[in-house]
Amino acid sequence: MMIDKVAAIAARYEELNQLLADPEVIADPARLRELAQEQADIAEIAETYRRYNEVLKEIDDTEQMLSGAVEEEFAEMVRDELDKLRARRDELYERMKVLLLPTDPRDKRNVIVEIRAGAGGEEAALWAADLFRMYSRYAENHGWRVQVLSSNPTGIGGFKEIIFQVTGRGAYSRLKYESGVHRVQRVPVTEAAGRIHTSTATVAVLPEAEEVEVELRPEDLRIDVFRSAGHGGQSVNTTDSAVRITHLPTGITVSCQDERSQLQNRARALSILRARLLDLEQRKQWEELDRTRRLQVGGGERSEKIRTYNFPQNRATDHRIGLTSYRLEEVLAGELDEFIDELATTEQAERLRALSEA
Repeated sequence: MMIDKVAAIAARYEELNQLLADPEVIADPARLRELAQEQADIAEIAETYRRYNEVLKEIDDTEQMLSGAVEEEFAEMVRDELDKLRARRDELYERMKVLLLPTDPRDKRNVIVEIRAGAGGEEAALWAADLFRMYSRYAENHGWRVQVLSSNPTGIGGFKEIIFQVTGRGAYSRLKYESGVHRVQRVPVTEAAGRIHTSTATVAVLPEAEEVEVELRPEDLRIDVFRSAGHGGQSVNTTDSAVRITHLPTGITVSCQDERSQLQNRARALSILRARLLDLEQRKQWEELDRTRRLQVGGGERSEKIRTYNFPQNRATDHRIGLTSYRLEEVLAGELDEFIDELATTEQAERLRALSEA
C-alpha cells in the first residue's frame, strides 16, 4: 500500500511537469505559483521513488548475473554488489516511509521568537542577548531575515526580553525545537570572585499567524499609546509612538516601542498578539490530544529545561536526546544543525513507531 501511495505521488509530479509547461498555466501567475509550490512539496519523494525503482532494476539484473555466474570468484563479487544494492533499496524504502508522514502545515511559516531572561539577574539578561545572537547567526547561515519586533534592553548589553521575527522558508520546521529553558553555567562578567553561576533564559518559538486564522475583534482589544522609554534616537520620549495592546478575553498584553512610528509599532504588536493567540489555541488542542503531544520532541513546554551550555567544560548538552557537543563556541556562533537534525530524526522515529503500533 505504501508503494502504491508513493507511485501515485510520483505520477502527480510528472503531471505537474506537464502542467507547468502549459501556456495557459504560464499565463496565470497565481495558478503557476500554486502548481510550482505543489511540485516543490513532493519533489523529494518523487525523486526517492525514481531512485528506488532504479535500484530494484539493478537488483533484478544482478540476480540474473549471479544465476549465470560460473567462476566462484566472480560470483562472490556479484554477491557483494547484491548485498550493497539490497541495503540501498531498504534505505530508500525507509526514506519513503518518513517522507509519507503527515507534515506540520506550520513548518513552512515564518516564526516569532520570544527570549526572556530567567533566573540569574543581570547575567540572565546577558545570556538572553547571547541566545539572540546565536539564533540571528543561525538564521543568517540559512539565508533567513531577522527583524526585531520588541526589546527591553539592560544597561550593560543584555535583554530582559527580546522578540524578533525570522522570515524564510522552513524557519518554523527548524526553530520549533528551540522552545524551552536554556541554562548557562559560566563565570559572569559581573562576578569578581570567579565563581561559576547558573542562569537561565526562556525561549518561545511561535509560528506566525495569518490574519484569517486569528480573529481580532475591535471590542476585544484595548489599545494604549505612550512615549517610548527605551534606548533610541531623537524620537524617544518626544512622541506617543509606543503601543500597548491588551486582548481582554485572555489578558494577553503586548507592547512595542522600537519603531518611531505608532502605526509600525501597532502592526508589530498585532502580529505578536496573533502568534500568541494561535499558540494558546494550539496548546489547548495538544492537551486534548495527549498522545500526539507526547510524540513531539520535548513538547515545547516553556518550563522544560531543554539544553545546558557549560563554559568551563566547553560543552552544550541537549537533555531531550542526550546529545553533547564539545564545540560550544561554534554552537553559540549559530552552528545548531547538529542538535536540530538529531531532534528532527528522533521525532520522525517516534512518529513512525506510533504509526506502526496504531
